[in-house]
Amino acid sequence: MKFGVVVFPGSNCDRDIQYALENDLNKEVIMLWHKDKDLSMFSTNDCIVLPGGFSYGDYLRCGAIARFSPMMQSVVEFANRGGKVLGICNGFQILCESGLLPGVLLQNNNQQFICKNVFIKNEASAQVLKIPIAHGEGRFYANETTLETLEKNNQIIFRYCNETGNVDDKNNPNGTLRNIAGISSTFGNVFGMMPHPERATSEKLHNTDGRKVFEILGLN
Repeated sequence: MKFGVVVFPGSNCDRDIQYALENDLNKEVIMLWHKDKDLSMFSTNDCIVLPGGFSYGDYLRCGAIARFSPMMQSVVEFANRGGKVLGICNGFQILCESGLLPGVLLQNNNQQFICKNVFIKNEASAQVLKIPIAHGEGRFYANETTLETLEKNNQIIFRYCNETGNVDDKNNPNGTLRNIAGISSTFGNVFGMMPHPERATSEKLHNTDGRKVFEILGLN
């Protein structure tokens, strides 16, 4: 599997994900500039990553301008053909703005930027992973019908929890509905999550739980 990493003005985690993929996961990575459109070097077995950061300075809303970039038009077409797309933090916000994922990401309920290690649980495997978060607008919101659809279709991939896997309000860092930390699209080829798995793939950091995220998503 080959990976493409889209670079927007204001992206600041693009090199983080590139390093993690190349050095910790031994993957081929191609950096993609936001003004370009060519994805012909990728097949639907490959994955395009929208990294974290502050695309276009987060003016208007987080991800609201990035969705109109030439590269995002190609990414939407790629996803609609069945290609895999992963949005991390700001990338998750862009996916919601572009309509590839439902819902929106609102300001954290404490109205402060949060940067710390948290625990998330994968719904399917019940694996509990320690993954860092770093965001000011990570509170997932959707109407009740959409939330019920996500539950019914098993599209909620990760929920915030404690180290033993308990999911409750006490272990919800930003006020997100139903402790949602990550979701997938209806067809399971587009993934969005607020935690940063690329910051937990190196043994030098004494935490490689991020590698398990890529395994859970089938991106290994």
